[in-house]
Amino acid sequence: MSEQNLLSKPFEAEVSKLLELMIHSVYSEAEVFLRELIANASDACDKLRYLQQTDESFQKFGQDFSVDIFVDKEKKTIVIRDNGIGMTLEDMSENLGTIARSGTQAFAAMLEAKGGESSSIGQFGVGFYSAFIVAQRVEVLSKAAGQDGIALWTSDGASGFQVGVVTKDQFASSHGTEITLHIRDEHEEFLEISRLRQVVTKYAEHIAIPVRLAEMKENEDSDLETITGNKAIWTRNKSEISDEDYQDFYRGMTHHFDKPSHTIHYHAEGRMDYSVLLFIPEEAPYDLFNGERESQVKLHVKKVFITDKAQIIPGYLRFVKGLVDCADLPLNISREMLQNSPPVVSLRKAVTNRVLTELNKLADKQTETYDKIFENFGAVIKEGLYEDHDRRDDLLDLVRFKTTTSGDAWRSLKQIKENMREGQSQIYYITGRNPKEIEASPHLEGFNKRNVEVLILSDPIDDFWVNMIHEYEGTPLSSVTRSGNDLASIVGDKDEQQNNHSSNEGKPSAVQQETLMSAMRLILKDDIADVKLSDRLTDSPVCLVADSQGIDLNLEKILAAQGQSVHARKILELNPDHPYIQKLAANSDDKDFANAMEGPSRLLLDLARIMDGDTPSRPREFVQSITALMQKA
Repeated sequence: MSEQNLLSKPFEAEVSKLLELMIHSVYSEAEVFLRELIANASDACDKLRYLQQTDESFQKFGQDFSVDIFVDKEKKTIVIRDNGIGMTLEDMSENLGTIARSGTQAFAAMLEAKGGESSSIGQFGVGFYSAFIVAQRVEVLSKAAGQDGIALWTSDGASGFQVGVVTKDQFASSHGTEITLHIRDEHEEFLEISRLRQVVTKYAEHIAIPVRLAEMKENEDSDLETITGNKAIWTRNKSEISDEDYQDFYRGMTHHFDKPSHTIHYHAEGRMDYSVLLFIPEEAPYDLFNGERESQVKLHVKKVFITDKAQIIPGYLRFVKGLVDCADLPLNISREMLQNSPPVVSLRKAVTNRVLTELNKLADKQTETYDKIFENFGAVIKEGLYEDHDRRDDLLDLVRFKTTTSGDAWRSLKQIKENMREGQSQIYYITGRNPKEIEASPHLEGFNKRNVEVLILSDPIDDFWVNMIHEYEGTPLSSVTRSGNDLASIVGDKDEQQNNHSSNEGKPSAVQQETLMSAMRLILKDDIADVKLSDRLTDSPVCLVADSQGIDLNLEKILAAQGQSVHARKILELNPDHPYIQKLAANSDDKDFANAMEGPSRLLLDLARIMDGDTPSRPREFVQSITALMQKA
């Protein structure tokens, strides 16, 4: 290749400084250089395709477009070649010497002036310069379609650039652009054909123009391997796509072997133009509760993959997998800029709302499907109750519960509210480590006796959201492990009312009961807040409850396990119908009653602690008391 009239030109003011900043700040990973250059090549082909529709003189160039990549390990070069619109010498000087001014942007402005639309990607004009992340020198050869002469632009990305008209005996085609990257030593990984194949597949698998790859070998013809060219399924009409097509795409994208339980596919136009293809898996993945809680939705711009770190949907919907392809986002934008970009914020809001709307439709019209989804992902959805204040009401309608009366069926808060008993003014719940442990809790005895439905909450997040949401549609939510419930006012069954009436006969008097409680308060004053009679116990002699404004019992255990000890003293409730409690109260007239209550009081406290899953406060004394009772028996 002989060079003629090659002129050296400086970059525009401070471009070299901006270039260095852009290379090290805008792009998070070195591999994105290939994404940017493929996107630019795709743009060039799209421009020529458009001009062929409006100008017959361009139709002779045909539409057999492609982007070809050649790797030469010996020369340490990568060549990206396209047969698109190409550039003149003037185009090169104008577009490749100025950051933030691209031919794509000018082309889009021209189309807008004519009332057309552009599908070109590079809006900021900085994508080309990502080549300098991996290249110590970049050469650009280009021949504009319908124009004479081959233009050359070359630069080391620091001092400036050289541009001029050259001659080349064997140019790749009658038009197009060829970019040669002289790879830096520290980035030689990109001279491996397998590494390039990985990058191309990751970022450009679904662009409309085929991307082909070949390794240059001495004295051998290069066989081009087609890497891309698959039509993006999300750009097709839903009526053209079968369930099998969706399943194949889902499995290929996620590498999971299940199939989607529900697919969300739509295209939105308005302030933003974007397509959405999301899947709710049939099975929960192994990493559902990963610490990073990252969204599983990928962001594309014009079918080019950008990132899977844009957090398009919130963490509590991380089980949803798929992609969003937006036509109104710039390709050349950093991951950090994406998080706070107003268009992305708007996109995030719209897509999240649509997912919740779809879930609500499933819950209303396909109950079995939704119940299965909630079975797998309900614990994650409930994280939104704690995190997403703006959508809390919508999420409350989505959440389902197992209850003390529902068996294996899932119940909504609306159903539970409609099933409240006469005299019941609160919706009750109980939290714990697992359903079996919860169902054995003495706190449920009175509720079970009156057939009051109680929410069983066994997910760790339950202890946190119930402390932020205190009502549902005006009805308070109340823990059965706290004092101050209205259980006594709830009308039970007739048989139960009759039993309660007859059971009053032979009970210790109110004075005797108060004497018993006073003695126990004095003995246990350092361990508990109070001693009261209980209307929640039917079989157990005692239980511990939190104050009505205090921290719930299970949450206290969770915080203690995390090293956040909360020393809130509990209330010890006595079952006035239990024979042992009645016997103690009946002996309250004895002269030595106060001294005699030392052992029974501490025994009852330890029993209550054990029923809550704790250990006795004084294990040695507890064993001695149990042994003494066994000997008396």
